[in-house]
Amino acid sequence: MSRIIQSFLNLVFACLCVLSISVPAIAQGVDGPRATTGGAQTLEDILKRQNDQKIDESFRSEAIGSPAAAADERDQLGVLGGVADSEFWRAFRYGRLDELGDLSVSARGPAAEVVIQDSGMRWLEFREGPLATYGGYLLLGVLAILLLFLLLRGRIRIDGEKAGTTIQRFDAIERFAHWLLAGSFVLLAITGLTLLFGRMAIIPLIGHEAYAPFAIAGKWVHNNVSWAFMLGLVMVTVLWIAHNIPNKHDLKWIAVAGGLFSKGVHPPARKFNAGQKLIFWGVVVLGVSISASGLSLLFPFELPMFAPTFEKLNAFGIPGILGMEPLPETLMPHEEMQLSQIWHTIIAFVFIAMIFGHIYIGSVGMEGAFDAMGSGQVDEQWAKEHHGLWYEEVTDDTAHGADHKPAE
Repeated sequence: MSRIIQSFLNLVFACLCVLSISVPAIAQGVDGPRATTGGAQTLEDILKRQNDQKIDESFRSEAIGSPAAAADERDQLGVLGGVADSEFWRAFRYGRLDELGDLSVSARGPAAEVVIQDSGMRWLEFREGPLATYGGYLLLGVLAILLLFLLLRGRIRIDGEKAGTTIQRFDAIERFAHWLLAGSFVLLAITGLTLLFGRMAIIPLIGHEAYAPFAIAGKWVHNNVSWAFMLGLVMVTVLWIAHNIPNKHDLKWIAVAGGLFSKGVHPPARKFNAGQKLIFWGVVVLGVSISASGLSLLFPFELPMFAPTFEKLNAFGIPGILGMEPLPETLMPHEEMQLSQIWHTIIAFVFIAMIFGHIYIGSVGMEGAFDAMGSGQVDEQWAKEHHGLWYEEVTDDTAHGADHKPAE
């Protein structure tokens, strides 16, 4: 028994000797609060992680056993047996496998070397949490406001007596461009919303088996109809950009809110009034942004946008002005895709909310408005009331030209 006790005491003494040598050696060269932990995470790091606060993970991302950063093999911490398993998996996690020399993965692709990335759960929680929740509230809120406006204001009707003759408002190519853009946008909005809310709202109603083919078809439609949307966006921009340059008449229109809240108020306007110009520029800006993020998603890992954008924002000092820390300028391929998907969805929610208002005015909200994009012909009295300056430009008010014909 005494020999066993003696052996145990010798083992404990040996362990203490090893610790007394290795801990200072590990901590050698480590500055700051981690000097006492041998470079490992501290209690402060653990508490920050539990509270979802950002921590500096360089103590792990840099500890990958790279030969270039290794100590001399004659030192106590020299590379004697190659890269340790922990270092190997850290290199995997932070996408730095190429720094370990001859190590490589069998698969090929921009993201093949990234097999561990913990940002995926943050993306999923944000996508199914705040993004879907507040985006849904935004759309429901806009619909409620439009319904309330219709109940209080009623349909905006032509104040004067209808002329009985019409004038051409939009020609065939303009209507084609509009409906190409509008039709593709509606399909993209429906399929996008069903894909986002499918797991939360649709699957509980119809089940996984019924939803699966529906989701596959929706994904196919969303990916392919996007090209029609981008073509329509280009056509609409080219056809109407010259008519949507702001002018002094827009200020008068804005001052009276276009007469939307008052009967008999008709501010002067050319082919497009201030409200339509806001819609036009909203469509252009949001359309370009959602197309860019959409292309990034259509061609995974090939069109990174956020790292270059963050670099430019940091260069201009924008995060500092907003009281934020500098944005990350190096992102893993999956992080680029996750940010693109989040941005794509945010823009989509804002876009859909804006188009709700446009659809309302162009349908039940205003008498005669749908005719402009339906047949292309509008009643002359409607044209005088809503676009008086444009009406004077296309007619001399004394004789009917070729564009005037009796209303059917």
